[in-house]
Amino acid sequence: SDHKEAAGVLVNCPAYYSVSAAKAELLNKIKDMPEELREEEEQEDVNEKKAELIGSLTHKLETLQEAKGSLLTDIRLNNALGEEVEALISELCKPNEFDKYKMFIGDLDKVVNLLLSLSGRLARVENVLSGLGEDASKEERSSLNEKRKVLAGQHEDARELKENLDRRERVVLDILANYLSAEQLQDYQHFVKMKSTLLIEQRKLDDKIKLGQEQVRCLLESLPSDFRPKAGAISLPPALASHVTPGGGPAFGGVFPTLTSPL
Repeated sequence: SDHKEAAGVLVNCPAYYSVSAAKAELLNKIKDMPEELREEEEQEDVNEKKAELIGSLTHKLETLQEAKGSLLTDIRLNNALGEEVEALISELCKPNEFDKYKMFIGDLDKVVNLLLSLSGRLARVENVLSGLGEDASKEERSSLNEKRKVLAGQHEDARELKENLDRRERVVLDILANYLSAEQLQDYQHFVKMKSTLLIEQRKLDDKIKLGQEQVRCLLESLPSDFRPKAGAISLPPALASHVTPGGGPAFGGVFPTLTSPL
């Protein structure tokens, strides 16, 4: 094997005699090591790499959860601004004008969420399609192409809804310009702009968190149930630690404890 050849080269090389006794002993052990044992050690190295990756992903998930906490604060503040704007408009505008404002704000949430959902589903189907191997069946490829076609059509319809919503936004802005001061109008525009921006950011963060959790879960389930990382215990996010075990084992045995601090 490659390992045996490499060990043989090292042991038979004149430079071998200038290395330390400990290293020389190690090289001899490598040369004489049974193939199965070396494969076992290679698998241990792979498991250690997986453990390192789990630690790295868990740290990234902590950072994402902190970002989400900050984002939720921004959403609450923007919603509070929206309530102030709405209270002001309800006092100043005619009932039918206020109804136009309320319908526009309500549809803004729905249309933006619809676009985000369809964009995500379309991207997932396209990813699966691009990852299909040559051995994929004709039926599977045809089914995915049909699904992509349907989603692309729905996405285009949603884009048209968004364009219609943009026109309605301009109508509402013209109405409010008759009642609000420049500063009040600026508050309204900021609220509307941030409402869409924050919805998009929240969806992006949620998707990243979900992906990270799935990656950690897959890595954990691929580890042997008796695996003990050399680097020490791996801390997991509470969302995962409660129901994921390495290798499908019954418990972490103190090796994969939950994080003690909230994310």
